[in-house]
Amino acid sequence: MKDKSTDPSSQQLIDSFPDPFVIIDADYTIVTANQAYARHYGVDVADLRGRHCHKVSHKLDSPCSRHGEHCPLEELFRTREAAQVIHVHSGPDGQEERVQIVATPLLDERGEVAFMGESIIPLRALSTDDFRVGQSECMQLMIKQLLRVAPTRTTLLLVGESGTGKEHLARYVHQHSKRAERPFVVFDCALEGRGGDIDRRLFGAVASEAHAAEEGLFQQAEGGTLFIDEICELPSDSQLRLLRVLESGEIQPLGAVGYQLVDVRVIVATHHDLQKAVAEGRLLKSLYYRLSAFPVKLPRLRDRRQDIPDLAAHFMAQYQPDPALRELSPKVLEVLMTHDYPGNVRELRNLIERAVIYAADEPLRPEHLVFDDQLVALDADAPEALPVDESTRRLVARRGGGPGDIEILQVLKACGGHRGEAARRLGISERTLYRHLKRLRGG
Repeated sequence: MKDKSTDPSSQQLIDSFPDPFVIIDADYTIVTANQAYARHYGVDVADLRGRHCHKVSHKLDSPCSRHGEHCPLEELFRTREAAQVIHVHSGPDGQEERVQIVATPLLDERGEVAFMGESIIPLRALSTDDFRVGQSECMQLMIKQLLRVAPTRTTLLLVGESGTGKEHLARYVHQHSKRAERPFVVFDCALEGRGGDIDRRLFGAVASEAHAAEEGLFQQAEGGTLFIDEICELPSDSQLRLLRVLESGEIQPLGAVGYQLVDVRVIVATHHDLQKAVAEGRLLKSLYYRLSAFPVKLPRLRDRRQDIPDLAAHFMAQYQPDPALRELSPKVLEVLMTHDYPGNVRELRNLIERAVIYAADEPLRPEHLVFDDQLVALDADAPEALPVDESTRRLVARRGGGPGDIEILQVLKACGGHRGEAARRLGISERTLYRHLKRLRGG
């Protein structure tokens, strides 16, 4: 008989997340939070349950939407879609801090939104190092281009496949500009709604009978940098509004009669062929010409294979706490060098994290390297695996984690909790699997 006490609980799983994470219901009530959230706000998890999120993070007695903030919880329950927003929170020392919130809907068994899962990332905490490791010629050329354009006001266009580090490199440019001490604000067009909602988020809105006044992301980024990801997903009307900002430096909040000057440097990114997007009508030709003043192409990892050993060593130092186990054998490096990495640097990072989990307290061997295409094959063999939707995968990716924990739970679920069978499918010993589960429980 299966011993349910050995299964990791939801609380144990979210406690493994490195960033503050909280689950909130439709009434703004905190259901639970992870230990990182409790530490960040200086409160025990037990004392957080039942309190209102706006009271903890904003020190307000009413929802933040009534005080000019954009509330991700209200948007998520209205649209049933993931959302992200930049907020000003009351930090652990009582000082204000700017944070990026990534909110994901948590569904019940009927497919209805039951709760919001909210990850909180302090904006100055993200590192750009992962995507700059390497001495290849194409990487050195790219870094020179970024350093050349960083001190200017020029709108920068970053073009590269998924996983090449567009957001991290945009942050790198911001950090090497005169705006480094001002906000760096992120707007992902692929995660946002359509029409008026997206314009409200970008450009803000004046007060009306239906809505309180809202500060848009351009206003939040005043004096700093606004990074707009996946520009081809922006609706055409919003593209026109953006074009005006780039041309004149003025925004027009929704409902406003006049325009407002803003001092914001814009960095735009895409993984699409922009000329093809123009031909297909997904990108305005006028905006394309405005964005193409200074394009920088981010190299694919398969085009700079000589950087793979340095990157792998960099990730080993991140994920393997024992320095004696960080060395990569020639056989491991040979396997790493033969893969094409369609997911680029992000895929290699996740691969190394996954391998360290499989290896536990042993040196890394080739059999510990489980590539993403092998994970797909594993899922095909286990149709009853725990479903993980794209928004959850994206949330885990933004927190900097890989799919290792999710995969272990998927396989364990598919095997009905049978550790021996789960270990066999994962290609590890049952003893090693026990170590993973112990780590997930925080033990």
